[in-house]
Order: sequence, then C-alpha cells, then structure tokens
Amino acid sequence: MKARRQGLILELIEREHLHSQEEILRRLQHRGVAATQATISRDIKTLGLVKRSGDGAYQRPGSDVASREIVQSALERAVADFLRRVDRVQQLVVLRTGAGQAQPLALAIDRAQLPEAIGTIAGDDTILVITRDDRRAAALVKRLETFAGL
Repeated sequence: MKARRQGLILELIEREHLHSQEEILRRLQHRGVAATQATISRDIKTLGLVKRSGDGAYQRPGSDVASREIVQSALERAVADFLRRVDRVQQLVVLRTGAGQAQPLALAIDRAQLPEAIGTIAGDDTILVITRDDRRAAALVKRLETFAGL
C-alpha cells in the first residue's frame, strides 16, 4: 500500500501543480487511497519532494521545470521527427513511429499536458493516446498531423 500511495503521489505532482499536503491528500482520496496528513508528510520526506521556488508546487528534487514554450517546441520537434501515421477510433488515437521512437514521443505528449489527451501508453513503435471524447480525439489528430506535416 505504501509503494502504491507513494507512486500515486509522484504521478499526481507530475501531472498537477499541488501546493499543499491537503491538496495531495484530497487527490489521493479521489483515487480511493485513504491516508492521513501525517502519512502524506512522511511520504513527502521519504520521496525527497521539494517545493519549487516559482510557485511553491511540489516537485522531485532536481526537476527542471521547463516553460510552456519549451515543452510545446519539444513536442512539435518530436512529432515532426518520429510520427509516421495517425489513426483514430472514437476517442482513441493510435500513433505509429519508427522502431524505438514511441517512448520519446509519448513522453513529449505527456509533458505537454495537451488538453485533448488524458494519457498515453507506449510500446516500441506504437502509442495509444486516450482522449475524453470523439471531438477532442479529432482535434488531437489535427494538431499532430499539422506538426508532422501529414
């Protein structure tokens, strides 16, 4: 349970800007994980989390926070370099890359925190991007095809 909870904490702080232990506690409770504030405090210490100087949100030590423009530029480069084909089935988008290129592209998509994408699952040359609905899936396909010049 401890490892699962700590893994969720790391996932939460990477996806959201959480500024307090109370915010972390609420997000964990929404995911069905019961914990106390004291437990969260110990987890933060064990994980070595620190607060960013800019906005006070928790982060892993040594994490460099890239600006929105840098993250967007990295996504555009990754899509242009790696994306070979895009297919959509309802709210699911399947991206094809060259061998070994799915992981870096999926990471760029995740870091960009695109409003259309909930998350990615990457293999060696294929990425599954899950969106909330058909409309957002279509918008994501259009965005990625534009970046890739497809």
